[in-house]
Amino acid sequence: MKKIVRGLMPEQLLSIYHYLLALAAALRYGFPSRRIVTIGVTGTKGKTSTSNFIWSCLSAGGIHAGIITTANIRIDEYEILNAYHMTMPGPFKIQRLLRQMVDADCTHCIIETTSEGLKQHRDVGIQYDIGVFTNLFPEHLPSHGGSFDAYREMKGRMFASLRAHTRKILDRKQVEKIIIVNAASEHAPYFLTFPADRTVTFAVEKKADFTATDVQSSNSGVTFRTNNSTFQLSIPGVFNVSNALPAIIIARLAGIDDASISRGLSSLSLIPGRMERIEEGQNFTVFVDYAHEGESMRNVLETATSMRQSDAKIIALLGAEGGGRDKAKRPIMGELCGSMADYVIVSNVDPYDDEPQEILKDIAHASEKAGKKRDANLFVIEDRRAGIAKALSLAKVGDIVLITGKGSEQSMVVGGRSLQWDDRVVVREELRKLL
Repeated sequence: MKKIVRGLMPEQLLSIYHYLLALAAALRYGFPSRRIVTIGVTGTKGKTSTSNFIWSCLSAGGIHAGIITTANIRIDEYEILNAYHMTMPGPFKIQRLLRQMVDADCTHCIIETTSEGLKQHRDVGIQYDIGVFTNLFPEHLPSHGGSFDAYREMKGRMFASLRAHTRKILDRKQVEKIIIVNAASEHAPYFLTFPADRTVTFAVEKKADFTATDVQSSNSGVTFRTNNSTFQLSIPGVFNVSNALPAIIIARLAGIDDASISRGLSSLSLIPGRMERIEEGQNFTVFVDYAHEGESMRNVLETATSMRQSDAKIIALLGAEGGGRDKAKRPIMGELCGSMADYVIVSNVDPYDDEPQEILKDIAHASEKAGKKRDANLFVIEDRRAGIAKALSLAKVGDIVLITGKGSEQSMVVGGRSLQWDDRVVVREELRKLL
C-alpha cells in the first residue's frame, strides 16, 4: 500500500516528504553527527571497501570509529551485517546508528553515501566533514531521469554540503572540511570545484598527491608504494589499491603513523561479500563478490585471471536487478563474462516484480554474442540456489568460481517478496553437499 501511495505522489511532494522525514529523524536523535567527525564516501563502485579500509586504519591508530556501508555496520569493534537491503538505511535508522556511535565514544564515522540516498534526502541532518570520491560510471540512471549529468550532480550534493555547515569544534580543535578525489577519474575536476579547506587527490600509476606505484599482486593480496612507504593488502585485487589510498590519506591527516596505517591495511582480511573467499575443504577457489555492474565485473574477472594457474577454468555466476534498475548494464556484464570466463551461469539476483526470464535473457544473449553456447558453457538457471550448485559442480581442481551480484546481502526480492538469503551461506551449504 505504501508503495502504491508513493507511486501516485508527485515527485516534488515526495521529495518534501523525504526531506521532512530526515529532518525529523535528526531532531529525534539530537543531530549526533555534530559531535563526530563524519566522512562521506561516494562514487559508483569501491565505496564499501574504501569505507572498511578507512575504518581499519583509524582503528589501528587508536581512533574509535563507526561505519555504515552496503555490506556491514560497525560501532567501534562491534559489527553486524547490513540487513536493510539498501546502502543508506532510512533516516531514522541512520540517525539512531550515529547516536549509538556517539554514545559508544566513537570520534569518527564513515558513511557510504549513495545517489539514491541523496535524492531521498537521507543525508539531511548529517553534517559531513570529509568527502571522498572514488569513481563514476553509468549506474542507477533510471532513478535520475536517465541522465548521467543528473546522476553526477546528485553525487556532488554531498560535497556541496561540506561548506553548508559551520566547522565543528571537537576536542577543542576545529575540524577541517576536506575533499579527497580520485585523480584517475575523468570526473575528478568536477568534484574538485567544490569549496573546502583542503583538497587531496589520489591515483594508481598517475600523477596525484598520493600516487600508488610498484603495484604487485598475488593470491594472498597486493603490495604497493605511495609517498615513500610500502603497504600491503590482504584482500586480493589490484583494484583495491585505489580503494585503500583514501584510507592512507585520512589516517595521515588524523596524525596516525605509517606503521599503524600499514597494520590497519594488512589486518583487514575480510570485507563481507567483497572478494570473500569461501573455504569448505574443496580443491578449487570460490569467491563471493558484490560485482553488479560492468566495471566491477571486469575487475573481479581480471583478478581471477591473474590468479589462475595453467589450464584452470574461471566459472562465473551473474545476474542483474529488476525493479527499474539500469537495464543497460545487463548486456555489458553478459559480454564481459562471455569473453573472460570459461563457463557462465546466469541466475536471479533481485528481479523484484519484473519477469526474471527477461533479465536473464538480456544477459545470456550478450554472452552468446561473445561466443558462449547454451548448455555447453552457458547455463541459464533462474533459481539462484540451483545456479550456484551448477557453478560449483562444474569446478575441477584449481578452478576459480565467482559468485557475483549479491555479496553479503541478507535478502533477495523475487515477485515483490523479500526472501531471507545470503550467498555465502548458500555457497557453503552447496559445497558441503558436493563434497
